[in-house]
Amino acid sequence: MRTRKIGKLLVAAALAALSGTAFAQAKEPVRIGIVTSQSGGFTAQGEDSLRGMQFAVDEANAAGGVGGRAIEVQIGDDESTPEAGRRVAEKFARGGYNLLVGPIASSISLALGQNLQRWDALYVSTLSKSDRITGDACNARMFQANHSDAMDLAIVEPWLKENAKEKRFAILANDYVWGRDSAESFTKAVQKLGKEVDVTLYAPTGTKDFAPYIAQLKNSGAEAVWVALVGRDLIAFAKQAAEFGLTTSKRIIGHAYIMSFVVKATEGATDGVWGVMNYAPEIDTPRNKALVAAWRKKFGRDPNENEVAGYNGVQVILQGVAKAGSSKPTAVAAALSGATLDTVWGQATMRAEDHQLVKPNYFGRVKRLDGQLRPVIETAFDPAVVAPAPGACKL
Repeated sequence: MRTRKIGKLLVAAALAALSGTAFAQAKEPVRIGIVTSQSGGFTAQGEDSLRGMQFAVDEANAAGGVGGRAIEVQIGDDESTPEAGRRVAEKFARGGYNLLVGPIASSISLALGQNLQRWDALYVSTLSKSDRITGDACNARMFQANHSDAMDLAIVEPWLKENAKEKRFAILANDYVWGRDSAESFTKAVQKLGKEVDVTLYAPTGTKDFAPYIAQLKNSGAEAVWVALVGRDLIAFAKQAAEFGLTTSKRIIGHAYIMSFVVKATEGATDGVWGVMNYAPEIDTPRNKALVAAWRKKFGRDPNENEVAGYNGVQVILQGVAKAGSSKPTAVAAALSGATLDTVWGQATMRAEDHQLVKPNYFGRVKRLDGQLRPVIETAFDPAVVAPAPGACKL
């Protein structure tokens, strides 16, 4: 396990003069434990997400912290596994960094959720999409700040109804919680429209050779393929799908496929692919405009989906601390439940019934715009369509 600490950032001298003291000395800091993938299959997403989380911390500290309290973080590598994630999170929580954020894999988020009360901690999910997080595994101390599987799949049915002439589909998904949830939900959406899923294939996480899967997909009677792969697996598949002609023989539709880091890493292999989009820089809200402008100033480019997801997770925690007037996990949890939060998607409600942040969602396509290949929003869906009613959660 690797850990490192980001030092406290002091506010500008002028602010310190106004307060009469350096704010790092005035009050105890707000301590956040960042548990994310710095090695293993989710490294690319983990690095992006971490960049967004660090940006949110730096931004908040430069503005004076939360109620005059600096934000201090520790960062640990979950190694893309539930076992390592739980170990890192427990170490942080027992060391006082008990406002937790950061895992990519749903299996890691679920492992953390089981232990929050024992650790006296709170956890905000930023990229884990399993419906179980706000379903049968929900927790009064756990919050889902990102779009869930259910929110992504809620827009698939109306999109298919208006945009897909195909009648027969195939599915390729990672063989773990998120991939299976996605496959099952997509199957239900397809069947509800009177269409068929001919074949469903599950690839173990860490698969490098997708040729056997691609051959089965090409030889199936399906006209389109739903893909629910992540990280290195997705990048490998995208390259091979283009190489072996799958992307030209069948329409590819992805759950988390048309993301900026995938487009960049696959050198044109995603051109024309459709899929769910949770974020785009052109979203027209005050907070998103401010974020994009600040991000461009620092990095010379727009933020991507994973970076914004990390940024948003820290923002949710900090707004919870501000509303609670405390960084105690129980107080922050109580303040967040049912709260309206200011996000890059606009004003969004953290639903009290299951702790799902309800916000818009999008469907788009990878295409060349202004000379650059990137995901572009084609259809926006408002929260009334996006967020299904609470399910099995009992808080």
